[in-house]
This record gives sequence, C-alpha cells and structure tokens, in this order.
Amino acid sequence: MKILLTTIASCLLLVGQAQQAPYLNPALPLDTRVQDLLNRLTPEEKIYQMMNSTPAIPRLGIPEYNWWNEALHGVARSGIATIFPQPIGMAATFDDGLVHAVADAISDEARAMYNAALKKGYHMQFGGLTFWTPNINIFRDPRWGRGQETYGEDPYLTSRMGVALVKGLQGEDPRYLKVAACAKHYAVHSGPERLRHQFDAEVSPKDLWETYLPAFHALVDAKVEAVMCAYNRTDGEACCANTYLLQDVLRNQWGFKGHIVSDCDAIADIYEGHKLVNSKTGAAALALERGVNLNCGDTYLSLIDALHQGLVTQKEIDSSLAILLRTRFKLGLFDPAGSDPYDRIPERVINSPEHRALARKVAEKAIVLLKNNGALPLSGGLKKYYITGPNAAAVDVLLGNYYGVNDRLVTILEGLAAQAQPGSQMTYRQGVLLDRENVNPIDWASGEAKTADATIAVLGISGLLEGEEGESLASPSAGDRLDYNLPAAQLEYLRKLKKGNSHPVIAVITGGSPMNLAEVQELADAVLLVWYPGEEGGNAVADILFGKVSPSGKLPVTFPRSYDQLPPYEDYGMKGRTYRYMKADPLYPFGFGLSYTTFSYGDLNVSKARIGPHENVVVTVTLTNTGKMASDEVAQLYVTHENQGEGAPLFALKGFQRVSLAPGASTRLSFTLTPEQLSLIDAKGLRVMPAGKIRISVAGSLPTHRSEELGAARGVETEVEITEK
Repeated sequence: MKILLTTIASCLLLVGQAQQAPYLNPALPLDTRVQDLLNRLTPEEKIYQMMNSTPAIPRLGIPEYNWWNEALHGVARSGIATIFPQPIGMAATFDDGLVHAVADAISDEARAMYNAALKKGYHMQFGGLTFWTPNINIFRDPRWGRGQETYGEDPYLTSRMGVALVKGLQGEDPRYLKVAACAKHYAVHSGPERLRHQFDAEVSPKDLWETYLPAFHALVDAKVEAVMCAYNRTDGEACCANTYLLQDVLRNQWGFKGHIVSDCDAIADIYEGHKLVNSKTGAAALALERGVNLNCGDTYLSLIDALHQGLVTQKEIDSSLAILLRTRFKLGLFDPAGSDPYDRIPERVINSPEHRALARKVAEKAIVLLKNNGALPLSGGLKKYYITGPNAAAVDVLLGNYYGVNDRLVTILEGLAAQAQPGSQMTYRQGVLLDRENVNPIDWASGEAKTADATIAVLGISGLLEGEEGESLASPSAGDRLDYNLPAAQLEYLRKLKKGNSHPVIAVITGGSPMNLAEVQELADAVLLVWYPGEEGGNAVADILFGKVSPSGKLPVTFPRSYDQLPPYEDYGMKGRTYRYMKADPLYPFGFGLSYTTFSYGDLNVSKARIGPHENVVVTVTLTNTGKMASDEVAQLYVTHENQGEGAPLFALKGFQRVSLAPGASTRLSFTLTPEQLSLIDAKGLRVMPAGKIRISVAGSLPTHRSEELGAARGVETEVEITEK
C-alpha cells in the first residue's frame, strides 16, 4: 500500500509540475496544444503513440490509452451495456432518426463507463472513447459472415444509417467529441473471410464509385473522426498502403481531416499476406508514407528501424502523429476533469429503463413479416401454446457479434411466456439441435405441436454459424456461410411439426443474413424474420406475435432463391448482385415486409415532367392505411433510368420515409430528388447526367411483380424527362 501511495503521489506531482505546459491548457488553440506536446516527445515515444495500445508517459502526466474500442450495436466487450439489435436489423427499420437515437444512447453509456473507469484508474482495451464503428461495407453477397454488421446492400440506405450513427455517437458539442466514430472497412471489403489477409478485390471504376464508395463519402462529409483501411488489396494495392484510396480520394478529393487506422494487423499483412514488400520495416514505412496514422498491432514498432535507415523522416512521423493527437484533444483526454460536458454523464444511464425501452422499440420496428395466412396476430388467451426450436431459449441469437453483456437478456421463450395470459398453457421443448441431427432417436417434441392451438418454432442461425473469422465456432468456412440453406435437421423438424397439424405453425427466424427460406415459406402459416434482436428481443417478438405492435420492418438485403442466382463469391463486380443489378426473380425482394394492416399508394405527382440537368424534382404521393390496425409503413422511392443500357441499375433507392398511420388515415408525403440523385456513374467512374426518361416509383417494397405476389401493396409510378439543357 505504501508503494502504491508513493507512486500515486509521484504521478500527481508530475501532473502538477506539468500544469503550466501549453498542451494542458484548454484555453489555447488546438493546433498550439498539439504542437507543444509533439515537441516534448522523444522519437521513440512518438512511435509508441501511433499504435493502438499506447503506453503511459509519466514525466508528462499522460496515462496509457488503448484506441481499440467497439460499439457496433451497444458498447461492446466492456461490461454491462444496453445491447441493441444488430445493424442489419437496425437497417430493417428504415428509420435513420431512430438509429441516431440509438447512437446517442450508446455514446452516453460509453462516456459514463469511461468516467467510472477513470475514477478507478483503469485504462483497459475496450474501455476508451475511440470506437471502431460503423461498418458501412456493402453486403454484396449473402455468404459473407460479417454482413450482419452492415446496413445492407444499398449505398443510399447505408449512407443514411451510417451518417445518423456517426452524428449520434460524436455528439453536437462545437468543441468536444462525445466519442470518436470510425467508418470501416475502407474499401471494397466483404469477404471471403478466409482470404481477407491476401485477397485482391478487383473492381471497375463504375462499381467502385456507384456501389462501394458512396457511404464512405457520405460519412466523411458528416465529419466522421476516423476511417479504417481494410485487410484486402483493392485493384492490386493493399488498402492500408493504397495511394489512390487513401491520398487521391480520401484526403485530396474528399478533404478528410481525421485519422486513418489500420484494421488489426493489416499493416503486417502488407508483408506477410500480400507480400508487397520484403520486411515488416518496409511495410511500416509504406503504410506511413501512404497516410495510415494509427497501427492496430505492433508493426509500427519497426518505424524506429525505418527512421534509422532513412526510410521515413521525423517530419513524416510528426505530421502523422499530429492528426492522431488532435482526436485525443477533441475527446478532452488532456483536459482537467469536468472540462467538457460529457464528463458529467452519470452511471445511471447505463442500461437504463429508457435505453431498454429504446432497444425494444428498435427490435419491434426491425422485425420483418415475410408471410401471414391469417395466423397472426395470436390471441394471448389461447388454450395452449407450444414453443420449440433451437433458438427459442438461446441467448446467442439475441447478440449477433461485437456485443456487450447484460444481466437481463430476454430470450424469445421468456418474452412469450411473459405475455401468455393466466389460464393458458405454454410448454417448451427445444426439439432439434441448431446445426446437426439429434443423436437421440427418441422424438417427444414434434408430436406435441398437434396438441397446441399454436406452435411457435424458433429456427434459423446464430453467431456460431456466421460471423468474423475466428468467432463462429461451428462454421467450417471461417464465419462465412457457404451453405445457403437452413440446417437440414431444422427443416426436417419443421416438416414434422406441420404434418397432420390443423393448428397454425409460426416460424420465427433468427440470423443476420439472407438464407434459403423457400420451404419455410411453403410450410409455415406465418414467417417472422427477427434478426439478432438485442437484449429486449424476446419482448419485441412477443409484442409482434400477440399483436401489441404491427410488424413494419423491411428487408435491407435481397433474399435470393439459391446461390445459383449469384456470381462467384470472389467476384466483386456488381453485375447480377443486389436488387439494383440482379435480373433473376428472388425469394424475397429488397424492401419487402408485410403488416397486420393494408396500405395503398395513390395520387403521385411530380413538380415538373421535364427538368434540366441541374434542377430538383419534387415528388408527392398519398399514403393511406386501408386496414383495421394502426401501423407504421415505410414508403420507398426508386429511380430507374429508361434506355440507358446494360450497366444502369434496374432500380435505385433514392428516398424513404417511415410513417405511422391510424386505420383509415392518410398522409401526403413529399420527396425531393436532387440532380446528383438523378445522375448515373459511367464506365470511367465519373458522374454524368444522361438525357432521357426516368421512371419514378413509390411503394412499400421494391416495385416488382414478385413483391405483389408475396402480398405487398401495389405502388405508383410516373416518368420525368431529363433534358440536355
């Protein structure tokens, strides 16, 4: 104890002696403080401060700090925190205002947790304020195990959701960041997981600028504090040593002012995986030269040798570190306690009742009703309910990946049990294993469905089968899903549940990616896709099943009928991929989702039928709830360029609005389409405004015959003509 007190006293003395230093004076300009601190660091200290795990510098009163922190859908890996639905589920809400509220709650909890840790002198990994989220890669192929982390397959939806998350995380204070967000993984990154450390994602200029870069550009415009470069190469250059992506586009064209961080050990991959240089020293020097400020890993230790060998200069190191230090100053990490408003966020916000209510609301709005033959909503007073399936009582299916922990996780079984009325009977048997046949041949489970008034079978996949390399313990392909079907044992169990059963069987499907649900669609009386719904997932599922809330989620990703409809996984060309370029008929279209009520669209008008290449067009439409239950609807606006050749998108989402309507109520919606939204990207990657007709459609799903076959309301459409002058 005496040694500990002496150490603390020594540190306090050093801090006291340094109080007069300009870098510790919050009243001075940011650049002045950064330069003063730089001048006080030795060359070795500077290099150590450019890795994710930075050591303390006691002589300057600077504690250790770890840049690696996660908050994909709640503060992750750092203790008790509110666990919101996985981002693919948040995307299904089509509600960027709701995502902003989620991010605001997450950053409040992050600050409260950081403040509490700081009082105890803790400076652990996953306990800081620099969060490596959001993942705004495009979910171009359903095989990618990390697609669950994204906001789906559409650049516009991804941009809206990503911007909302960044603004909610970083806060609105003109001087301080609440936390620092990070746009990842830059760029052209979406599997295969097993190959990511040596893979070259080759992409045309058109696909690069039309699909893979728009969300990153949007987040840079929203002043995201960091960008993470990816593991892979893009068109031959490692993403963390890519002149075109990092310098020409990110810094020069977009004017990005924040810091660039490598994915973890991605700089080592330049040497070990991509073999673009012949040493770690060479890899470190190349990454620094191309603009990477922060190394997740320890390869930047080799910068000490690179400096001695003349491969890098002290000026290059100083310039790079200065950008990093700006982030730490903007977070208030060198200011006295209480200097910024976020120092006062109390611990009581962590997993507060308000945040739990928000998590439940998001989960409700994310759930997608894929089929309903009249079985739903269920009455809470039926005589007997039978709950079964491998995921009914499972905690893993609430979490997805990159999650926190929680002492009140509500499984689907628990949520349903909480809403069953007294006098009703509810029984549960798991019935079948997640991903393999039962070893015990005795089946007491499937027959029980015939004795119940309603059977709820909770099927699907979990993080055991899909996720990041190394995380998915039951995945034979490093977290990717190279088998598109549900596990065969689950389908066989569903057949048994339905055979000879005159009562409804409802399939509740968990997972974070498209999967082949064709037989589930055929067998079940109703199908609900609930994603990885977070800590309140069980309550949200029960709210939907028992009709407290009408389902209103929409698919942010296309569900192909099979892998036969997809190009090879390693092919990064967009032809045949996503709703924008896929001509084959899908199982479920992008934007699809049913409700307990019905909606109609009508009276579509445009401000001008002929518009010049630099003019906006205003689109208005009437939306009416024609059913008997209050519900939300997501009105989606799509643009199609007529007669623009093979490369033009078949459809392109350019606007969406979530609206709540009472039965019989109508509202008039207005969308403004800008010249940029009406333009196209040509083969050279340049934005052009082609003259000709453009079809504008507004509907509650992708406006195709497949959507109508599945029960979506018919949308409305009109045409405008873009003139040359």
